[in-house]
Amino acid sequence: MKRIKRLLAENKGFLFFLFGMVLVRSAIADWYGVPSGSMYPTLMIGDRIIADRLAYDVKIPFTDVIVKHIADPKRGDIVTFSSPENGDRLVKRIIGLPGDIVEMRGEELVINGEPASYASAATAFATRLTPDYAGRQLVLNEKLPGIQHPIIVMPERFAARSFGPVTVPPGQYLMLGDNRDASKDSRYIGFVKRDLITGQVKRVAFSVDTGNFYLPRADRFGASLQ
Repeated sequence: MKRIKRLLAENKGFLFFLFGMVLVRSAIADWYGVPSGSMYPTLMIGDRIIADRLAYDVKIPFTDVIVKHIADPKRGDIVTFSSPENGDRLVKRIIGLPGDIVEMRGEELVINGEPASYASAATAFATRLTPDYAGRQLVLNEKLPGIQHPIIVMPERFAARSFGPVTVPPGQYLMLGDNRDASKDSRYIGFVKRDLITGQVKRVAFSVDTGNFYLPRADRFGASLQ
C-alpha cells in the first residue's frame, strides 16, 4: 500500500493530465481514426478526425445524459454516434430529419417527394476510390434539399439500393454512409435517436496513407469536410 501511495504521489501530475484528457474527450472534443471505407470519398482510411461533442448538446461527462440542448442536427451533417445495434461508435452523414419521408430508388434518394440530383463529382473526389475493391466505382455529386456532397456507388456489388418510403420518427435521424454500397447504416441498424449522437465532424486533424508505409497525406492536414 505504501508503494502504491508513493507511486501516486510521484506521478500525480501525469495522472491529472490523463484524467484531463479523458474528461476532454468525454465532454468537449473527441478524436478517432477512420478504420473503414464506409465514408469514402469524404473520409479516407487513415484520416484522424475530430468530433465536436458540444455541437448539439451538453452531456454529463462519461454518459449520454443530455443536460442542455445547444442546436439541432441538420441534414448533411457528418456525425459520430453510438450504434443502436451494438453500441459501436460510427461515423455517418445525416440524411433524414425527424418527420422526413425518405425513399431510395436504385441508389437515388427522394426526400419529402423531392428527388435528389446526381452528376459526376469534381476531380478532387473522383480519385478517392475505395481501396481493395476491384469492381467498378462511380464518384457522384449528390444534391439534396439545401446541401450537396460526393458519394460512391458500386454497381457490381450486392447492396441495399432501394427502401421505403419511410417516415423518420420524432427525435430520431436516418444516417447513410457516403460510400453507399459499402456502409452499414440506417438501412441495416435502423434510425438513430438524438441522445445517441455524440458529436459533429467538420475537419480532418491529420491523415496517413495506411497502404503506403503510413506516409502523411499533407493535403488532408486540417482539411474541412463538406
